[in-house]
Amino acid sequence: MAERIVAGRRFGGELTSVRVYRGRPSPDHQQAAARASDRQADQWERDPRVTVVRRQLRYPKDWPVEPAQEKGIDVALAVDFVRLACENTYDVGILFSRDTDLVPALEAVRDLESGLVHVEVASWTGASRIRFPDSQVPWCHYLDADDYEACRDDTDYTLI
Repeated sequence: MAERIVAGRRFGGELTSVRVYRGRPSPDHQQAAARASDRQADQWERDPRVTVVRRQLRYPKDWPVEPAQEKGIDVALAVDFVRLACENTYDVGILFSRDTDLVPALEAVRDLESGLVHVEVASWTGASRIRFPDSQVPWCHYLDADDYEACRDDTDYTLI
């Protein structure tokens, strides 16, 4: 997906790093799901450009009636987005999310004194997108069903 986004950039660019943020099932609660999640992350990280950042899912007292939830993923993503920009790890950061809680991280990177980092976002066609208040920026890469199909992973990681 990241390669498709970079290939579609008006100004081009080289994809050097992809960071994926997601929850990880607990082996104590969902042993098979945890193994499958580990296998999928291992598969993704075979590409040296990919880093998978996972945080343990939170299980409510009445689980499985109430589903487990990701906790801290958006904060981890926001912190890394700003930290890596401050460390000059990237010159263009493209955030693929619809979570408007991430706007302050985008604003922080946009406003860095160095001014060397450019921010963009990505979203699915027809879905909402992150933007700065009262504006149409940052630039949004809209991805459609064809993009999804081209990148879909049909691997059943429970069987590997």
